[in-house]
Amino acid sequence: MMSLSARIALSAALVLAIFVALTAIALDRAFRDSARSATQTRLLGQIYLLMAAAEVDTQGQLSMPPTLQEPRFTLPGSGLYAQVLDGNNDVVWRSHSTISAQVPFSGPFPAGTQDFAQRHDSNDRPYYVLSYGISWATDENEYPFTFAVVEDLAAFYTQVKRYRRSLWGWLGTMAVLLLLVQALVFRWGLAPLRRVSQELAAIDAGTQDRLQGEYPRELKRLTNNVNDLLEHERAQQQRYRNGLADLAHSLKTPLAVLRAASGGKPTKAELASALEREITRMDHIVEYQLQKAATVGRATLATPIAIKPIVLKLIESLDKVHHQKALEVVVSVDDDTRFRGDEGDLMEMLGNLIDNAYKWCIKKIRVFASAEEGSLVIKVEDDGPGIDPNEITQILRRGTRADEAVPGHGIGLAVVCDMVQAYDGTIEIGASELGGTEIRLTLPSP
Repeated sequence: MMSLSARIALSAALVLAIFVALTAIALDRAFRDSARSATQTRLLGQIYLLMAAAEVDTQGQLSMPPTLQEPRFTLPGSGLYAQVLDGNNDVVWRSHSTISAQVPFSGPFPAGTQDFAQRHDSNDRPYYVLSYGISWATDENEYPFTFAVVEDLAAFYTQVKRYRRSLWGWLGTMAVLLLLVQALVFRWGLAPLRRVSQELAAIDAGTQDRLQGEYPRELKRLTNNVNDLLEHERAQQQRYRNGLADLAHSLKTPLAVLRAASGGKPTKAELASALEREITRMDHIVEYQLQKAATVGRATLATPIAIKPIVLKLIESLDKVHHQKALEVVVSVDDDTRFRGDEGDLMEMLGNLIDNAYKWCIKKIRVFASAEEGSLVIKVEDDGPGIDPNEITQILRRGTRADEAVPGHGIGLAVVCDMVQAYDGTIEIGASELGGTEIRLTLPSP
């Protein structure tokens, strides 16, 4: 695939080429129109000079002086020609320059009108022809005449070609300079992207662990998200390693108990009881450590998840399990309250909290979730007996293991605590206004 720099350079070159071509066409057309208008004005001036030099007698005979102000009229083949027609379309005067020349004169024309056009002779040689009809008044009568001036277009075309060479030369030079300037500007403008690429290569090589450079505002969000993603990946790997280490450490105690039980002379019933008890403990330990390691944690690019549908789904399921209690469950969650993270993690946290509330409540539960001051606050309350403060300290103590948890609140709340920490949040357990326990989660807001 073509690189970003090559795409921008090619696009800029195409746009510049189109712009230069359109500019050249417009300037060339404007110059031709201007030169044509200037030629018409100049030829009209020559007609005025001829009219000033002409004399008409009382018989309507027009005469011109032997020498004229414009010397080209006297030089054969000079490229500038003139003639005068009378009212009968007879030539009454021609300039000496028309000798041996096939000049495409036009006329006659009514008095007060003029005609300016490009015409060709029999050899297809182009000329500009300006004809001007007048009415010459004497003391006794008025006589119509048509003055015509013709100019060879060779000089005009030479002028246009010279202008085009100059125009394309300047525009080409400007285009090359603009391309060089654009290349420098693009190189300077894309420098932050090259630095990002270099830093990512360094991260891939293991020489640095995050993007460290200062970047423009447009790239700041990108680099921050990349750093968050890298941090999330490292945290996830660390959770896997810690989970394996904790699992190995947690299994030492039940394995030691089983080893001791098998080494003595227990009865068959005692051995079966010990096996059942320790296998149950190991099952809880494995479940807890797997849930802890599988926590996705805060993800910058995760799609925010609506909380209310999940709460209602959990309540619907738990109502069926605890249908004999006939509980009152109050849900205070707005439809637009959302959680940025993994849906499975949210289900696990809410499921554990609400399940504990169902187990310990008497007849009322309240679930609350709202965005407050840049954070997402989730509260689950019940009207049960509450949790002893000593148990709260044990549950929330960092590093609490499944086999150390308090029955009824152990593995579930321990998992919730680890998940909340994985999302850079906090968990608090206190007394509820309902008379039982309030568990409050504070998580980063989406």
